[in-house]
Amino acid sequence: MQNRDFRLSRRAFAAGVGAAAAVGTGMLPTAPALAKAPLGGKQLPGAARMKVGNIEVTALCDGFTKVSEKLFPKSDEARAKELRAAAFLKPTGEIPIPVNAFLVNTGDRLILIDAGNALNYGPTMGHLPDALKAADIEPEQIDAVLVTHVHPDHTNGLLTDKGARAFPKAELVMQKAEHDFWNDADKLNGASPVMKRLLDMALPVFKPYTKQTRLFEGAVDLFPGVRSVPLFGHTPGHTGYMITSGADSLFVWGDIVHFAPFQFAQPEWSIVYDRNPEAAIATRKRTLDMVATDKIAVVGVHLPFPGKGHVVKAGSGYQFVPTHFEPAL
Repeated sequence: MQNRDFRLSRRAFAAGVGAAAAVGTGMLPTAPALAKAPLGGKQLPGAARMKVGNIEVTALCDGFTKVSEKLFPKSDEARAKELRAAAFLKPTGEIPIPVNAFLVNTGDRLILIDAGNALNYGPTMGHLPDALKAADIEPEQIDAVLVTHVHPDHTNGLLTDKGARAFPKAELVMQKAEHDFWNDADKLNGASPVMKRLLDMALPVFKPYTKQTRLFEGAVDLFPGVRSVPLFGHTPGHTGYMITSGADSLFVWGDIVHFAPFQFAQPEWSIVYDRNPEAAIATRKRTLDMVATDKIAVVGVHLPFPGKGHVVKAGSGYQFVPTHFEPAL
């Protein structure tokens, strides 16, 4: 028989909360304050390490940008509100999403995957240098920067605010199709205002790295334990990187998902920044099915920091299951 003394009703819970509030308002005795400190006022640098076999991967948060269903042309208003509610988000308006980068330490090389946005979109981004410092890494130590694609929130951090190389000793490595697309001046002819803005912001990053740029095609081994995975659609050369060591693997999938509360459940919701929406949708569905079926851990540039988790099938869509914090490496 159930013990009635241990039942917790809503009324009893509310009474307990009220008593606790009374303590804070002086209605009940309180212990004296032993110390006080000013409020921090800002978030701490975002850096979190994870292990993939003998390889160490550090998630680095460059900051955040904002999205809403207005950026998803195929979104349905009622469904969007339902998904917002399920994620405990406000029912309307813009929602901040992170902009992450990932540092891969193979033991022999330090490889940065994407470089954040610098301050081109305002003060909410450009915090990658602080995150690197928190990880005890100097920009001069980076051996290579792998680019998932040449959108500003992934590549503008390649330059300092004076237009110099932010990573002076690093090789710039990217898919040839991606490099060629952004360096084709003819693409400006007839381009939309959004596309023209992206091109204007992207082009300056190439020149300072010209002598140390390496291009590849398709799926290739770039470094021991690091292999490219073509994910074309979002951009013509959008690429992910599979990190493998022993029996462990981690898939850095770039922008397969921009907004987790929407695109896992509704993978057919393409974002306006997709160069080829239909190809991007097909690639997203194929990728989600692969990582869910094969139980591959993923990290994403716009997944909730530190961006690591697994994907499981849920009805006609999918669900993201974040990995618990790993206190020991």
